[in-house]
Amino acid sequence: MTLPVTMAHEIPGREIGEVIGIARGSVVKARFFVRDIFASLRNLIGGEVNEYSELLEESRAEAFQRMLAHAEQLGAHAIIGFRFSTSTIMEGSSEILAYGTAVRFK
Repeated sequence: MTLPVTMAHEIPGREIGEVIGIARGSVVKARFFVRDIFASLRNLIGGEVNEYSELLEESRAEAFQRMLAHAEQLGAHAIIGFRFSTSTIMEGSSEILAYGTAVRFK
C-alpha cells in the first residue's frame, strides 16, 4: 500500500487524528568521474547537463522511498507538508533529504 503524500497540510476528505512526527529519508550521492567528463563537455556546448539531472532524479526517488518506509515504520496513514531539501556534504557529493509530517487519520 502506498501512503498518500502531499505538500499540502491536509488531505481532502480525511480528518487528521494524530500527528506522529517527522518522516524522513535521505541519500548521499557522489559524482562519478565519467559523468563529470561528459558534464564538462556539455558545459562547453551549453544546455542541460543530463548526467547530473539523472543522478539527482535517482537520488530524489531513493530518498522519497526511504521516507515512505520510515513513515510506515511509524505507523503513519499519510505524509503531509512534504518537501525535498538538498545540501552539499563535500565537494562532489550531495545529500538529498525527503521529509514531511507523518499523520494518522481519525
